[in-house]
Amino acid sequence: MGKKTIEKQTLDAERALYGERDAEIRQCRFEGPADGESALKECRDILVQACDFHLRYPLWHVTNGVVKDCRMTETCRAAFWYDHNMRIESSRLGGIKALRECDQTVLSGCTIDSTEFGWFCRGLQMQNCSLHSEYPFLRTRDVRIEHLRMQGKYSFQYVENAVLRHCVLDTKDAFWHGKNITVEDSVIRGEYLAWYSENLRLVRCKIVGTQPFCYAKNLVLEDCEMVDCDLAFENTTVEATVRGNILSVKNPAGGHITADSIGEVILDEHLWPGAACQITERKART
Repeated sequence: MGKKTIEKQTLDAERALYGERDAEIRQCRFEGPADGESALKECRDILVQACDFHLRYPLWHVTNGVVKDCRMTETCRAAFWYDHNMRIESSRLGGIKALRECDQTVLSGCTIDSTEFGWFCRGLQMQNCSLHSEYPFLRTRDVRIEHLRMQGKYSFQYVENAVLRHCVLDTKDAFWHGKNITVEDSVIRGEYLAWYSENLRLVRCKIVGTQPFCYAKNLVLEDCEMVDCDLAFENTTVEATVRGNILSVKNPAGGHITADSIGEVILDEHLWPGAACQITERKART
């Protein structure tokens, strides 16, 4: 027996397709006067393709699902919660809190505009996505992201075990209290980057903004560029090799910092007792 197919229907009832198994849902619209929630709750082994979602909480507690070429408007709140093993491809996610408490989710080619996106998830992968979010990825762990273009404010707080490659992150701050994170070949624009982080490693990255990397432990920068970065590395243990200029370095707690030039090194009365950091400029000052 082939899979059940549900096609070209408009569905607005509460739990309209609750608990469907081995089903394909194609070109359906989830909208209407009944204003029902949780259309595809508790489903398993489903394909959802080319559908429009306007109603709340459509895909909760779904296991083994594929969502392709779908459109979720801003009224489609909290679309994916408590799901396991989901693939979301070439879709638009427009509602608040779009992804939360999910395990083993893969997003590819998606456009996402969702405040509080990706909280408390485990095993999250993203490729070739764009994201606009005020507070993305809070306390998510085991993350793999490539080719993400993101505009956010308070990004990747308390994230653990993450690898990001070829990303452009435009954010107010990022990686606060993050642990075991590697970022490669990326651009990070923001303020107060990675305060209180632990085991953060940045490789061939461009870092733009004031007061980065304070109160961090075991920070590593390899062949990075720092633009408009002042008062950097305060109370941080760091191993850094930087191309170009750092505007100023303030009271680093330990390690080594090497840059082509450093505008100012501030070692004042607030330097922690016992702090010792070797600071080297490749180019002599004129």
